[in-house]
Amino acid sequence: MTETLQHTHEFPLERTCPFAPPPEYREIREAEPISKIGLPGGKWAWVVSRHEDVRMVLNDRRFSSNRQDPGFPLLVAGARVRDKDAEKSIVSMDAPEHGPARRAVLGEFTVRRMEALRPRIQQIVDEHIDAMLAGPQPADLVKALSLPVPSLVICELLGVPYSDHEFFQQRTATMLKRDTPQPERRAAFQAIEHYMDDLIAQKETDPTDDLLGRQIVKLSEEGTYRRPALVATGFLLLLAGHETTANMISLGTLAFLEHPEQLAAIKADPGKTLDAVEELLRYFTIADVVTARLCVEDAEVGGVTIRAGDGVLALGYSANRDPDAFADPDSFDIERGARHHVAFGFGPHQCLGQNLARMELQIVFDTLFRRIPTLKHTGEVDDLPFKDDASIYGLYELPVTW
Repeated sequence: MTETLQHTHEFPLERTCPFAPPPEYREIREAEPISKIGLPGGKWAWVVSRHEDVRMVLNDRRFSSNRQDPGFPLLVAGARVRDKDAEKSIVSMDAPEHGPARRAVLGEFTVRRMEALRPRIQQIVDEHIDAMLAGPQPADLVKALSLPVPSLVICELLGVPYSDHEFFQQRTATMLKRDTPQPERRAAFQAIEHYMDDLIAQKETDPTDDLLGRQIVKLSEEGTYRRPALVATGFLLLLAGHETTANMISLGTLAFLEHPEQLAAIKADPGKTLDAVEELLRYFTIADVVTARLCVEDAEVGGVTIRAGDGVLALGYSANRDPDAFADPDSFDIERGARHHVAFGFGPHQCLGQNLARMELQIVFDTLFRRIPTLKHTGEVDDLPFKDDASIYGLYELPVTW
């Protein structure tokens, strides 16, 4: 390793334009695509920026997902790895324990099972649009539609009372803000963890017909049920199941409003909406640097040797704007049809809920623009409150009128 590979940038980097990656990403990808960068607290890690290399890292067992390893790269100042005795969630597991844990819940997210939810999701979307239309203008799309729809969907899927949504949404927001003091972040984490533990304990005595209840019955019959493991899974699905899709609804709506020719195309032919969803996922890549890894065995990536013990950041947003993988990558083109993006990750840890997310986004966009064809956002894009301070990108508010 030479000093010429050391960048002065400290990660994570902020987006200076809501529709583009940090400009440093292109510089890194073109000059030194496998580079050393600074982390909060003075440590360093490798950054991998090309599409081909990112996919390689995410699909290679020599790069560990174990967030309890002391060497795992952390992107929040003051953060520390969880105690080695703490229960791991699926995202922190490596083979061989990862496979069985993932397969235990994978059946809950098949295309067939998700399609069975379509009528209920459509009903939820329509009800929230009804309420928005009946209310005052301008309306905040985040509060009226983007956040409540996926929150209600994931609550019903898991068996979490939606009446508790403010509790977990507020604490999720606290956890995801990068400048949250570490004691507050830990308190928010523990509050949701305790909540999920209490909920699952109740379901153990009377399993309900929902994901958590079905897992209790299935795993108990197999003799593999452990409440702490299901708590970790439920925590992960609850957080990821509402926060990511909510942000994509807001950002996707804004992108369509800023690209009326693309919006006209899906209005004229709703059959194009799924391709548009794929393009939105690539275009924004909201969970950019959550795909950190720890090298556990020397590996060569893009001609550079990464040693065991080194941290690695696989930059999904850079990969999804790589011109070697996507022609004219900075343009928003719903006709692109490029499903090989890495917005859902890649390899064994690819997003469990991607089928649900795609369907929710399709239903929301088709319904929203069909029912409110004159929708527009108020003010200037530069004045909108983007989540520049959060680990998952999005909008805090999106005022709209019609």
